[in-house]
Amino acid sequence: MFNCINRLTLCLQGVGLTLFFSCSQPAVKQKADIIFYGGPIITMEGGKDSLVEAVGVKDGKILFVGMLEESEDYKDKRTVLRDLKGKTLLPGFIDTHSHLTAVADLEGAVDLSPALPGKVNSIKNIQQVLRTYIRTDSISAGTPVIGHGYDDAMMSEHRHPTRDELDAVSSKHPIMVLHASGSMSVVNSAMLALLGINEKTKDTEGGYYDYARNSLGDRLNGRLDGNATFHALATLMAKLPTGDHPKDVLKKKIERLVNAQELWIRNGQTTVCDGRTMNGSMELLKTVASEGLFQVDVIYFPDFESVRNEIGSMKADYMKYRDRLKLGGFKFSSDGSTQGKAAWLTAPYLVPPAGESSTYRGRSIYPDSVLYEDLKCLFLQKVTAQLHVNGDAAIDQALRVVEQLSREGVYTEDIRATLIQGQNSRPDHMSKIKALGLIPSYFPAYVHLWGDWSVNNVFGSARAAFLSPTQAAKNAGIPFTIHHDSPVTPPNLLTAVYAAVNRTTRSGVVLGADQRISVMDALRAITINAAYQYHEEHDKGSIAKGKLADLVILDSNPLAMDPKDLRNIKVAETIKEGITLYVAK
Repeated sequence: MFNCINRLTLCLQGVGLTLFFSCSQPAVKQKADIIFYGGPIITMEGGKDSLVEAVGVKDGKILFVGMLEESEDYKDKRTVLRDLKGKTLLPGFIDTHSHLTAVADLEGAVDLSPALPGKVNSIKNIQQVLRTYIRTDSISAGTPVIGHGYDDAMMSEHRHPTRDELDAVSSKHPIMVLHASGSMSVVNSAMLALLGINEKTKDTEGGYYDYARNSLGDRLNGRLDGNATFHALATLMAKLPTGDHPKDVLKKKIERLVNAQELWIRNGQTTVCDGRTMNGSMELLKTVASEGLFQVDVIYFPDFESVRNEIGSMKADYMKYRDRLKLGGFKFSSDGSTQGKAAWLTAPYLVPPAGESSTYRGRSIYPDSVLYEDLKCLFLQKVTAQLHVNGDAAIDQALRVVEQLSREGVYTEDIRATLIQGQNSRPDHMSKIKALGLIPSYFPAYVHLWGDWSVNNVFGSARAAFLSPTQAAKNAGIPFTIHHDSPVTPPNLLTAVYAAVNRTTRSGVVLGADQRISVMDALRAITINAAYQYHEEHDKGSIAKGKLADLVILDSNPLAMDPKDLRNIKVAETIKEGITLYVAK
């Protein structure tokens, strides 16, 4: 008996020793497909881990982050060694608000943007450009002509063109010109007739038709505001003659969307937003995805009003990538643009638009009751929303409604609803935004492009100094993001970084110096904070082990330069899950 126990003890000791020696052996490290080194690497992880010397990638994910000496353990003969040669590596940039499908739709439209980069600085210029387009492209009578990007803030007249001024271009071509904000337009008489709009047409919810008084009474002046523009576009798209087989029409639409995607890729963005998907664009996105044509991740937010009856059937796609396409929530537009003086304010505009009184404060799109019921519908299903709120009255409404839903237990912080734009925010908004767990996504390029206009024509200096209050959000502990809102501006997030850090207007004035943020905070707003907004912080937004190898290489280090030079940085390479999509020539 003793011998049996002794033999059993020795056996167990042998097993223990075997386990001990096997556990004490170092685990065989996986070998990287690529190792990046030789330049600044900004991980966005914070603290001492923000700057490292080497990054290893395997199977599209980050395998290793650390010092160059440590990277030796992750190399074998198949590992590609990528010397950055002094260039800077960061996480791929994340677009938190723009309009991918709108950029694609506008590919064939007439560019009416002001200098720079355009050339339209007056109503006379608009007329000249449209006439030239009709003549040189031999546009036949009856064929609609669409222009985009005119900006009354930049034009010498500081007003919108009128129906009559577009009639002077052509009475035989239906003409629509879209404002730079995308939320208003002007049409001529032929376009009004094509759209079936006349003096008897009533304003819709959130949509307005402007009038001019003459000797015969009120007459439409051609300006369509808010939902009036969106409804007109939907009607126009359905009426546009194509002359092509439906398959050829679809092929052209796909080609334009793929071309638009390239603009984002060339600007270092590995996640792209379609911030108000409508007019059949949702099906186009799904078609492009199913054909494997998306090289980066695309997150879309359908216009809630246009799909309110389909929400139940769409829930299965929520927060799930299918062929690089994800339904990220739904979009609400609570007011219009600030530069177009359509934002909903609590105090009057400094200079009201033509035809408006000195008490004009813009207009709301929804009454509280409608916004409450619509958001409740989503939040009960734990589905998030992007709320376009430019004016402080629109922000007040959003906070009021979300706060009510929060008290009722319907809205919770994990939903992470986003306040898009937030241009005319006030200091007292910050604590409420923080308490509700909302995420503001600011548009700092507005300060640069329309800062002077805001001071002299829209708000006055005091209110204008608090436009896009990024530092106030930082001080309140709010994980804010910043965006470019393309096609309102080109899809370049480095320009947004420049604007947020410097806050200089076109004339060189620093507008709201106390709202300038550090370069690192601006970079966080387009990387790790942006990933958090999209519920993707575990996969994107920083260079950390296990995350996707979504990367961008810049020709200069944004942390080691004069902030005034940030706008001159170029994207050298864009990498999605370890695969290079773009290399600058």
